[in-house]
Amino acid sequence: MPAARRTAVFGGSFNPIHTGHLLLADEVQELLALDRVLFVPASLPPHKAPATLAAASDRFAMVALAVASHPRFEVSDIEIRRTGPSYTVDTLEELVRGGDELHLLIGSETFLDLLTWREPRRIATLARLVVVPRAGSLFDPESAAAQKVLREIGLEGFARLERGRSPGRGVLIAHATSLPISASDLRARIREGRSLAYRMPDTVAAYVRARGLYVGEPSR
Repeated sequence: MPAARRTAVFGGSFNPIHTGHLLLADEVQELLALDRVLFVPASLPPHKAPATLAAASDRFAMVALAVASHPRFEVSDIEIRRTGPSYTVDTLEELVRGGDELHLLIGSETFLDLLTWREPRRIATLARLVVVPRAGSLFDPESAAAQKVLREIGLEGFARLERGRSPGRGVLIAHATSLPISASDLRARIREGRSLAYRMPDTVAAYVRARGLYVGEPSR
């Protein structure tokens, strides 16, 4: 029987995907020696207003273009094919049936909001959580907020992930490179006709321009 693939699930709206997403995923893939990083664009993210998003088909296409050249990156349309809100727990339930050993990549701010997600305790049983602090983040795993999340999802502690060391039990903290690039800034640049160079793959920038994405989005 073949060994289970070690897969990191990297979900998000990817509105649009950018170099920061890709660099983070590449570093975590190396740190964890993963077989693949599976990018999962959300169709209807529960915590975001649909009016702020490009069409799910466009966001999927941009991610597909962005990951095409990386041998261990893949994109899944699992949430786009599924109707209704894109709940992570439903995605993990479906993916785990494929036999993969799952890791879930989330930012430190997202981790602190995890209790607002659907079935957070179930999420923690389906995939190992890998928390990546944002650039400039003061994430403190010993803080009352972080410890409350741990208790509520039924886990005991954090394990720091470093290259060359086998991580212990608990939620992994991966200090991967996090670039100060945001999708909202990129959307503003697109509206203003400013440069996207080095902020997203050229293929994605070309797709954005060809489709006229974000040009008519109101400033926010």
